[in-house]
Amino acid sequence: MTHAFIVDYRKRSTTAGQEVSIPVTVVEVPPLKVAAARIYHDAPYGSRVVAEVWGGSPSQELERRLPVHPASGPEATAHFLRVEGDEVRLVVHSQPALITGVPTKVPYLFEVRVGGEKFDERRAFALKQLGQEIPIEQLAREGEFLDVLGVTKGKGFQGHTKRWGVKLQPRKNSKHRRMIGTLGPHNPSFVTYRIPQAGQMGYHRRTIYNMRVLKIVKDPRQEPITPVGGFPHYGEVRSSCMVLHGSLPGPAKRLLRFRLPMRSQVSSVEKVDIRYLSTRSKQGV
Repeated sequence: MTHAFIVDYRKRSTTAGQEVSIPVTVVEVPPLKVAAARIYHDAPYGSRVVAEVWGGSPSQELERRLPVHPASGPEATAHFLRVEGDEVRLVVHSQPALITGVPTKVPYLFEVRVGGEKFDERRAFALKQLGQEIPIEQLAREGEFLDVLGVTKGKGFQGHTKRWGVKLQPRKNSKHRRMIGTLGPHNPSFVTYRIPQAGQMGYHRRTIYNMRVLKIVKDPRQEPITPVGGFPHYGEVRSSCMVLHGSLPGPAKRLLRFRLPMRSQVSSVEKVDIRYLSTRSKQGV
């Protein structure tokens, strides 16, 4: 994270139209590579795959995730063009070799849905994307909103007070102070889920709605965005990246997924006027 000075774009804010300082998050977003395309059919017991086509030669990164790569021939392509279904998805994988701040070499493999009105157009688009790269420009533009899906920082097994913030017991309590006062009434004769108790804290999947895309940097070498000395616990940003308004869940090197907003009520997209983006050292010097 870093900070930036922008002209406040929030119309209902008390500082609307004024220059304000805000926290921003820089997220490295190298392009995703399309490995396969699938057609799903909605069956009585859930969706099932009725046709799939894999690209020709797999990348070296994908061979770390899938040692035995399912090759598809012309028969699979013909069947893919002939079969009917309800949904088309692309099987994509990340390219960790393009990111220096993440030590992993094994890519993440997941599916993304292909949108559109006509099924034939979605299927033709999926076939055309095999072996291609999907840059961030195809998902978002500057000024738009995105939903961010991530996993929060794990804090392990924690007690009642830290996990839920309950009040401490009085000083004269005979047994515990960092403990709840009661487990609930006698009836019902079980402990309900509403009672704050000790347990796992953090490492939960969370969705952050309506994160504003302030800026998209295609080449950080021409437009430096890394602070002096690099980002703490991450390093230098070398591939394309996004600047988002606010904070995101998880530590610096954990995977984040973006999607189009589900709750956005913004009809027009306007770029944010960024006056200054801090690249000063975050090392405390």
